[in-house]
Amino acid sequence: QVQLVESGGGSVQAGGSLRLSCAAFIRTFSSYAMGWFRQAPGKEREFVAAISESGGGTADTHSVKGRFTISRDNAKNTVYLQMNSLKPEDTAVYYCAVKGNQGFFEAARYYGYWGQGTQVTVSS
Repeated sequence: QVQLVESGGGSVQAGGSLRLSCAAFIRTFSSYAMGWFRQAPGKEREFVAAISESGGGTADTHSVKGRFTISRDNAKNTVYLQMNSLKPEDTAVYYCAVKGNQGFFEAARYYGYWGQGTQVTVSS
């Protein structure tokens, strides 16, 4: 059984930082690419960032480039999202997910397992 547990969310002022963690209870964690998505109230879930199995390749969406960094520690079965220079528009529930072997990083339908989400609130 696969379980993903996110942590590190909270409330910060604009310009602040947060580091999200996602502990993955999954066999052979290092065999899977991982992703972070977010969903704001009244909006669809959107791609934030993804990282390859080894951590050597990453991708992120335009709105977070230069501010967010995805990383992973395969020894700890954990993926991270370092978020700097936060903006009010970053307010959302953030989810980590395990990607399947096929499909695009940006498409949620290619991710098979999801965490419960962690709330990030950025005030102006």
